[in-house]
Amino acid sequence: MANLIAIAYPDRATADQVVDTLARLQTEHLITLEDAVVVTHEQDGKIKLHQTRKLAATGAAGGALWGGLIGLIFFVPLLGMAIGAATGAATGALSDVGVDDNFMKNLGAQLQPGGAALIVLVQRSTPDKVLPEIAHFGGEVIQTSLDTEAEERLRQVLEATPAA
Repeated sequence: MANLIAIAYPDRATADQVVDTLARLQTEHLITLEDAVVVTHEQDGKIKLHQTRKLAATGAAGGALWGGLIGLIFFVPLLGMAIGAATGAATGALSDVGVDDNFMKNLGAQLQPGGAALIVLVQRSTPDKVLPEIAHFGGEVIQTSLDTEAEERLRQVLEATPAA
């Protein structure tokens, strides 16, 4: 089961830096993210959602693999890969998985104008290695589905370090 974590930051640049750090940690297999979205409350009052994962690219890669395998069966692997990639990309682009968009927009409306929030669905993590990596960014925990003890630990780590 994935855990939802939403952390507010003073601006989008900080939230994007945290996303970059989490992406690096994911390549090191210290965290597995199911979804990650940066929500911004623009100065003009608009709420914008910035998806950080490219579902179309993931779908295209998977589609190319399956299309290539099916193409091998019918002796046209390149055509099969091309059709599979196109189908996978279209499916990925139309898929809406992860955190509900309305929830994120409502949460974004609570931010100060110019502020941002990072909302992640964490499938698995190694907190003793992940938390020190994101602690120096600061942030305010605004919502989680973590148990009380884990949420309190996250709050303490983020509040103990002033934002860079």
